[in-house]
Amino acid sequence: MSSNAAVSSNAGVSSSAMALDKLGRLRAEVAQMGPVVVAFSGGADSALVAQVATDVLGPERVLCVTAVSPSLAPEELADCRALASEWGLRWHTVSTDEIDDPEYAANGTDRCYHCKATLLSALAPLAAAEEAVVVLGVNLDDLGDHRPGQRAASERGARFPLVSAGMTKAEVRTVSRQLGLRTWDKPAAACLASRVPYGTPVTLGTLTTVSAAESALRALGFRQLRVRHYGDLARIELEEADLVDAVERRHEVVAAVRAAGYRYVTLDLEGFRSGNLNGASRPTP
Repeated sequence: MSSNAAVSSNAGVSSSAMALDKLGRLRAEVAQMGPVVVAFSGGADSALVAQVATDVLGPERVLCVTAVSPSLAPEELADCRALASEWGLRWHTVSTDEIDDPEYAANGTDRCYHCKATLLSALAPLAAAEEAVVVLGVNLDDLGDHRPGQRAASERGARFPLVSAGMTKAEVRTVSRQLGLRTWDKPAAACLASRVPYGTPVTLGTLTTVSAAESALRALGFRQLRVRHYGDLARIELEEADLVDAVERRHEVVAAVRAAGYRYVTLDLEGFRSGNLNGASRPTP
């Protein structure tokens, strides 16, 4: 083995060991919380929290709850249901009506604050009945992004066990893979309202159109994607490795997105960037 290969191998072992150490910290953090209600979106972060909490505390002391609203893609709800069945989670859904909140619908840069406030209000009676604390799958990396929803959650007493354990997104994925969780490489899936530029109102029609366009692209085999909404124009973000394929299959891509309701279909050559509308008022296409 070359010296460079040895260094790389040692670094991998060290990284893996560090992630496992943080898993131990996560388990200890959850154990001292007692009963918990997990805000369960089915993404890599909340899935790890749900699985570890259920393993540590037992399903009778862990309630995993998925908020159902127009901002949740149908595929995500279906996957939450499947994960709950596969992992033996005690799982409920709760309907949320954030779209009826004028401050949320106005889509200012604090939209996520109002969304999380609605979520925590919906979870509060469940947590009270369980004599539990609400926990969210927020990781250490999330603290560096524009996430006003975290403030709303903190103000209402929610806890972030991944942050307490010092786990980054990469470590969440590493630990999840080591635990055999199929969510370890699941693409990030923020709420559908995140596809709408700040200042553009969030409506049921807009969310339905975005959802239909993204579902159609997934049906074509694209996995990590966003359809950014600019009226009758869709700006598609894909992984850089998928850009050539999208161009070669442009007639399929255009047909799929137009069928969802868009007139113009564009491909962002910078590729997929999670949260790239954060901090912008009204970006231009």
